[in-house]
Amino acid sequence: MKKIPKEIIEKMKNYPSFYVKVWKACFEIPAGSTLSYKELAEKAGSPNAARAVGGAMRSNPFAPLIPCHRVVGSSGKMHGYSAVGGIKLKEKMLEYERKTKKDAKNKLVSIHPKKRF
Repeated sequence: MKKIPKEIIEKMKNYPSFYVKVWKACFEIPAGSTLSYKELAEKAGSPNAARAVGGAMRSNPFAPLIPCHRVVGSSGKMHGYSAVGGIKLKEKMLEYERKTKKDAKNKLVSIHPKKRF
């Protein structure tokens, strides 16, 4: 079982506890798989917080290690992706993961966030 590196756990202490719960739950999504914002909210222990999960994903400073690209709408539709390249990059990363069953991090392009805290 893979673990979040200690230095990332330490940095997470600077963020709201809700975000940390969401990011830890997101980390568990296997390569090539997706969860909806609602499903991720449930896994994080806040079943009615799908919109807040979207905020946590948008503010994720640990992408792609915390794979926010694996979170989609309830219909399976792609929604915003805050890295340069947007939804097209998100789709490309998921396609790579589905084909290889490997994490897309550092395999396609370097990811530079548009904005962070």
